[in-house]
Amino acid sequence: MTTAQELKSLLGLENATYKINLSKNELFDEAIANDRGRVREGGPDDEQKAYPTKLGKNGPLVYYTDPTCTGRPVQDTFAVAWPEIEDTVWWKKDFKKFDPDKFQGLLKRVVEHLNAKAGTLYVKEVYCGADPAYAVPYRFVGEYATHAMFAHNMFPKDVKGVADEAGKRWTMLNVPSFRCDPDRDGTLSERAVIMDLKNKIGLVVGRADYCGVVKKTMFTVMNFLLPEMGELSMHCSANIGKRGDGAILFGLSGTGKTTLSADPNRELIGDDEHAWTKGGISNFEDGCYAKLIDLDKEAEPVIAAALSMPGTIIENVPPLPGKKMEEMDPQDLDLTDRSITENSRFSYPLDCNPNVAAGAKGPHPETIVLLTADAFGVLPPVSVLEGKDVMYHFVSGFTAKLAGTEVGITEPQAAFSACFGAPFMSQKPSVYAQRLAEKMGENDARCILLNTGWSGGAYGTGKRISIQHTRALLDAALDGELDEGKTEYETHPVFNLKMPKSCPGVPSEILNPRNTWTDKAAYDAQAEKLRGMFRENFETKGFSELGIEPVM
Repeated sequence: MTTAQELKSLLGLENATYKINLSKNELFDEAIANDRGRVREGGPDDEQKAYPTKLGKNGPLVYYTDPTCTGRPVQDTFAVAWPEIEDTVWWKKDFKKFDPDKFQGLLKRVVEHLNAKAGTLYVKEVYCGADPAYAVPYRFVGEYATHAMFAHNMFPKDVKGVADEAGKRWTMLNVPSFRCDPDRDGTLSERAVIMDLKNKIGLVVGRADYCGVVKKTMFTVMNFLLPEMGELSMHCSANIGKRGDGAILFGLSGTGKTTLSADPNRELIGDDEHAWTKGGISNFEDGCYAKLIDLDKEAEPVIAAALSMPGTIIENVPPLPGKKMEEMDPQDLDLTDRSITENSRFSYPLDCNPNVAAGAKGPHPETIVLLTADAFGVLPPVSVLEGKDVMYHFVSGFTAKLAGTEVGITEPQAAFSACFGAPFMSQKPSVYAQRLAEKMGENDARCILLNTGWSGGAYGTGKRISIQHTRALLDAALDGELDEGKTEYETHPVFNLKMPKSCPGVPSEILNPRNTWTDKAAYDAQAEKLRGMFRENFETKGFSELGIEPVM
């Protein structure tokens, strides 16, 4: 069947003009000419959404989302609660149940809307996954050429050897022009992002035109599918050393996941979404989606250079005052400008990075790194984890928000996100923890908890652990210098963590964090306070009922 016939059979679409697999240059022109919608509060729904810079097609496309959707619409994200999957899915506030009958009715109305509109739909055929053993064919079908171009940037193309492509294919129908009626449609607002895990359909409707929806919806899908295959999907970065030694780094925003994986001495597999399968580590993606706010171009030269490359997409960065975007050199954009959002973004192909592993794949990892940025100043800079410790800290997914980063935060606040990516984890956390434990056991991988946060006091009093010391700790772990028999350990009396007493290139006195505090009693009180937060999170989330053993 042709693509049009397949979409008619699957969805009932029969009155659209399809533009299928246009080149990025063609999508660039289509986006500027045709992508229309709201770009400012109270504005009309027919404003231009995509612009060139002065570089034209030799530079990036600049795109503006609806002002109410400058990040993922987590409160409007659902999965269809079919009886076959209801007990498997990890339901939560940012991944809620959607009634199957309501979904079928809503999908029918969206298709009727498109058939009546008789407009243009852009189709892009890509894959989620670089390894054909599990890769899922992903067909994007949407009203915006920008989204099709984003799908081209972010996902692999032409993955050879995928069996039963038609049977595995996922289809995203992305329709910003449709407005939901909550009373009729069962949504919470006029927009919705809904995954039908049974029928392999992702429906995005209403003011949900943030590019990240096109990416993270499929990540959530893969987090459901991979465990069903006995494999592990992960929110992590990954790289390979010169010995062919693989490493994966889990971590929430601000912990160093991207920075530490971008090591000139190691090849990058990817910075965000990966699978650990029988064949090793592989990237789900073929691109990067980086935050731009306050970008330090000297510290992030790859991103800085890519800002001026063709086929890239800058999202929600305004031109300089008094200038049109068409007059702007991308390097002159004010990346500190928060007038649209704190979450300005940049999509670029993985090959913009000059040191990428072939095929975005690598061997089984020798080292697993759980990153945290402890703003309370009490966790050790590095701890060696084993067995039940790994599972506990993996499902905890701890880091700390800093005072001043959000309105009302005056002291550090604990942030726990299971598996270091709870919103995207569509199965229960214990499923991923068990898969991780199995993979580590099968491949004799080591694990460390690496703290990139504060020492000598909490944020505001102490100092952040230097990047030089953090890299030295990471390098020592990767080289096996922290393994049993290579160094001596002591056990932290509050956190029950195994701390090395020495590490090449790092002052031994900082390895036990209590040593760095002048007021030891204040340290002890702060440590017990943080331990209490860990315990409360563990109990609140019901991890013991999922078979996770408490270790502190």
